Amino acid sequence: MADRTYYCIDMKTFYASVECAERHLNPFETNLVVADASRGANALCLAISPKLKAQGVRNRCRMSEIPPHIKYITAPPRMALYVEYAADIYGMYLDYFSPDDMHVYSIDETFIDATDYLKLYRLGAMDMASRLMNEIALRLHIPSTAGIGTNLYLAKIALDISAKHTKEHMAYLNEELYRETLWHHRPLTDFWQIAQGTARRLSRFGALDMAGIAALPEETLYRTFGRDAELLIDHVWGREPCTMQDIKNYKGKSKSVSSSQILPRNYTFDEARIVLREMAMNGAEELMKRGVITHKIGVYVGYAFETRQPDTGGITMTATTNLGSFLQEYALRLFDRIADRITPIRHLGISFEDVCDSGCEGYDLFTDFDAVEKEKKVAGTMMEVHAAFGKNALLRGTDFMPGATQRERNTFIGGAQSRF
Repeated sequence: MADRTYYCIDMKTFYASVECAERHLNPFETNLVVADASRGANALCLAISPKLKAQGVRNRCRMSEIPPHIKYITAPPRMALYVEYAADIYGMYLDYFSPDDMHVYSIDETFIDATDYLKLYRLGAMDMASRLMNEIALRLHIPSTAGIGTNLYLAKIALDISAKHTKEHMAYLNEELYRETLWHHRPLTDFWQIAQGTARRLSRFGALDMAGIAALPEETLYRTFGRDAELLIDHVWGREPCTMQDIKNYKGKSKSVSSSQILPRNYTFDEARIVLREMAMNGAEELMKRGVITHKIGVYVGYAFETRQPDTGGITMTATTNLGSFLQEYALRLFDRIADRITPIRHLGISFEDVCDSGCEGYDLFTDFDAVEKEKKVAGTMMEVHAAFGKNALLRGTDFMPGATQRERNTFIGGAQSRF
């Protein structure tokens, strides 16, 4: 099969660049962090400007970790604004490419199959990428980086590793160039889909780079990683069988619905219990929207001090439902069983497992079915009000209790405030 030309285009420190653009500032000359300063010195920086990166500040750091001698602008996160910019960028891509040949990988990163367009526009692969990057910079003042590859994996690696070392902020890789230039690149965690755990397991066999993995017997890789070894072996050689068409044809098979939140401060057991109740009720509405039900719930409790390991657990309900009264009862029962009552809590998560179509709904013989029907009607009415007027138009009493977070989170997009 003839080589194809894929792009992977990423906006540099997107949130920080948007905030600089809004202030008519150059992100390469401005110290700026995107963070909610109201959360205190340990607030997470969602993005930092390239100039801060050049001074050694780590991306996704805490505000307290920025050296005190560095002066910077703090911009509160505005997720709705970032979504608007991302939509404008996607609109620019649509001026050149069909949506069938694009895959939005994240809010600031997009894969494009440009193969059939290069001849149409009479441009080389690098020239076409340069035109896109220049147009984004001219129209929105957002800097970008491009990886170009003969398959999706190589485009991503060209973006993540190779483009960082070019003045044009773009790089091209085919399988041969990949082996020539990156087989001895370290650390392995720079490569897409190689996490710290995978790298540690490979290091036990002396494999510290792609060349080292290639030297290992395939039997060793399959014994260590199971089916995942197939993907690892392909990527060692720069191969990727997945195409844009495969992505478009993929149908998700999600069997769970989950959510989590980092609490704004250290919470007591009782305060965290209030938040988990909110999460269970909010999850019930989400299940209802999707038309699915569950009979299994999982809860995660993370603590403020690393000396205490997180607690996790699961519980099976006697009903298969999406009604909040059931979900909150079992979620709180599980929380009471697994959570430590002394150690401050900072992170909560809840998951609804083995979800299935609402037509499979079922209850035990002791269920009050009149109450079930009444709760369904109330829940349906709440959903209609929320859809028409926003989630804060109709709230539960729990949402006004000390430590409750749902009212504020209802104004968030992507886990951060959506204010302009």
